[in-house]
Amino acid sequence: MMISKELVDSLSELVGCPQDHFTLEHIPSTFIVDGAEDAGYPFVEMLWFAREPEVQDKVASCLTQMIRRVTDDNTDIAVVFHKLVEQDYYENGEHF
Repeated sequence: MMISKELVDSLSELVGCPQDHFTLEHIPSTFIVDGAEDAGYPFVEMLWFAREPEVQDKVASCLTQMIRRVTDDNTDIAVVFHKLVEQDYYENGEHF
């Protein structure tokens, strides 16, 4: 994607972790409105270990601003944060 590198660079700085800790995934989906397919809107899900509300606000703003550059000005952009629980997160079979 055209904004992926800049996005990861910005998020890395805001969150304070290395760039290789980020994974971007594009999952095509079909939006349904009133029984018919709809163009939908960007819906970003951020899975992360909880940060301070101020950091979360900055990350949401960064994501929105970057996506806004490649979408119509009237398009809604949703950002949803899912908090990971360290005891439930494993990397290569080991707790993170």
